[in-house]
Amino acid sequence: MPRLRIAAGLIAGLFAATSYAAPAAPAGPDVSRRQPHIDKIVAEISPKRIEAYVRKLVSFETRHTMSDTTSETTGIGAARRWIKAELERCGAGTSLQVAYDSHISPVSARISRPTEIVNVVATLPGTQDASKERLYVVSGHYDSRNTDIMDATGKSPGANDDASGTAAVMEMACVMAKYKFDATLVFMTVAAEEQGLLGAGHWAKQARANNLNVAGMFTNDIIGSSRADDGRVDNKQVRLFAQSIPATKEMSDAVRALVATGGENDSISRQLARYTKEHGERYVKGFKVSVIQRHDRYLRGGDHMPFLEQGYAALRFTEPNEDFSHQHQNLRTENGKVYGDLTEFVDFDYTAKVAKVNAATLASLALAPAAPQGVKVRTDKLVNDSTLLWQANPEPDVAGYRIVWRETTAAGWQGSKFVGNVTEATVNLSKDNYFFGVQAVDKDGNVSVATYPAPLR
Repeated sequence: MPRLRIAAGLIAGLFAATSYAAPAAPAGPDVSRRQPHIDKIVAEISPKRIEAYVRKLVSFETRHTMSDTTSETTGIGAARRWIKAELERCGAGTSLQVAYDSHISPVSARISRPTEIVNVVATLPGTQDASKERLYVVSGHYDSRNTDIMDATGKSPGANDDASGTAAVMEMACVMAKYKFDATLVFMTVAAEEQGLLGAGHWAKQARANNLNVAGMFTNDIIGSSRADDGRVDNKQVRLFAQSIPATKEMSDAVRALVATGGENDSISRQLARYTKEHGERYVKGFKVSVIQRHDRYLRGGDHMPFLEQGYAALRFTEPNEDFSHQHQNLRTENGKVYGDLTEFVDFDYTAKVAKVNAATLASLALAPAAPQGVKVRTDKLVNDSTLLWQANPEPDVAGYRIVWRETTAAGWQGSKFVGNVTEATVNLSKDNYFFGVQAVDKDGNVSVATYPAPLR
């Protein structure tokens, strides 16, 4: 309701005049504060445990997809059994559920015989009825390779690519299993990334076939080194690759609406990337999340790509400067230079920082409401104000909604307004000059990813 304001002026000495001010924005929860339990999760991520995980994975000598599956000490079979046992051990007494997800891959360009591809999946079920079907997935791939992609017997330690990502996911699962979240978290170590993203591809296809609500996915691939090939050390940032418009022959209605309104930078993956940058940098001080506006490195790929293909929001974390002499290389020394993906080239403190960014963001997402649905911007009148409307969220603890905006040339949100527990609100900014989003906010100040409005004609 409008707030009455009394003007203290006399009119003919007989009565006071009254006037009405514009409605004030309601006071909302503090969405910028750090949540104490997320601080605790971040503090518990251990570089020493990550180092132990990496060293153990390297000890299997090779984790090639077609390597030995019967040995207890060598090959991909021993590696996956150890991963599963370790996740079961650290998740004992919690609700963490650990299982294999497997399928048989037929012969293909990088598979010489029908091969069982086995992911190890640890699921932490959500506790809020309105949110538990909403999933956030984080992965690393535990397979490794040599120069020859078909070499299944040569030593292939894969310390950085991708024992680093696998160790980060295992550490997150073990730490976060002790906490409760509204939404469900899925920690995956996947196989056959090097043979064509086969493990992640199988899981993503099954997720879409079963209509799973995967609200966001992160893959951690090559997050272990802070040293570039020229010796430069950069341990204060991580690259986060985020797709805009998918490179498909046909546009979906949602993508067409983005293009029609200039929203190419407002895809669901870019919205997730903005959220990740904000929350990752909030909880890991002095560490930068550098959003790269590509789906991956130039003409390269990773395990987030099958999720993108299924229409999910998915991002890739990778160290800032790769040293290619320590990727996909047979172990050797030439002219005094060591080649190969060895443990000695991994910076475990750096890997832990990337894991902390992941954990802080996943915890923030899983505690927050879902991104609002049905968000529209009115276009039926030529006015300079912008009116947005949306569907009410189902979560019982939603306190209200926040409209965010930025100039058309800006990468991140620049302004915001909490508008209360309503489903329509107007801001005194023109849709011609700004991009908008709508976020749901709960009573504790946990805020959702923003949703870009489609035009309502």
